[in-house]
Amino acid sequence: MKRARQPAELSVAQRPSAAHRTGTFLLLTAVLTLVMVYARVAADADRPELLDSLRAIAESRAMYSLSAVARLVSGLTLFAGAWFLWRTSFVQGRLGKPAASALLAISGAFTADSGLCALILASIAPDAAALGSADSFTEGVAYLRWLTGKLGFAAAGVALAVIAMDRWNSDGAFKTYALATAVLGVSMQFIWVDSATAMHRIVGVLFFCWLVVSGIMLLRGRLRQTPDDTVGSR
Repeated sequence: MKRARQPAELSVAQRPSAAHRTGTFLLLTAVLTLVMVYARVAADADRPELLDSLRAIAESRAMYSLSAVARLVSGLTLFAGAWFLWRTSFVQGRLGKPAASALLAISGAFTADSGLCALILASIAPDAAALGSADSFTEGVAYLRWLTGKLGFAAAGVALAVIAMDRWNSDGAFKTYALATAVLGVSMQFIWVDSATAMHRIVGVLFFCWLVVSGIMLLRGRLRQTPDDTVGSR
């Protein structure tokens, strides 16, 4: 008797490409970032004084927790996107390709850490608010949330600058894309300037737009690829 024919494996051309998966994770990161910002603004917990912030977190614990979870997961999706980006030709050049991927991965890791710290704050805020004081542990967690959040955003900005350099010799729309990416990457470093609050919001919106545009371009195959871009190919 003849054996039943086994389903043939997907050909290399039929397998989801690394570029396609990178685009998917960038779009997921954009959506989660939008949820994070909305919930964080709704919680209104960004106060100059830590104790005031803890009271606001205690009053809007559900929204702040949602913001924290969205931030944590967005860090993980960005990390995943960086992994698949490393396997594409989106970032050209021997140096740029691993550097941009590594920087986005670092950004994702810091962002996830910031989200985790925010979750811890959400769990301890009611007790701290009731006591009317913050102990050294709470202060440390709050500082780590602030620091890792800024490091994650800044690292993403440096990654964008590297991506722009590697696309600089492109023509037409890709040249414009590279220029806009470079300007955005540099602007993201102003996250360290506390007095540039208004600029932070504008740059944050532009970074969200970059995630969406880049994700769509990758999903539509608008970026040059090589056969090695396909996941599982050698």
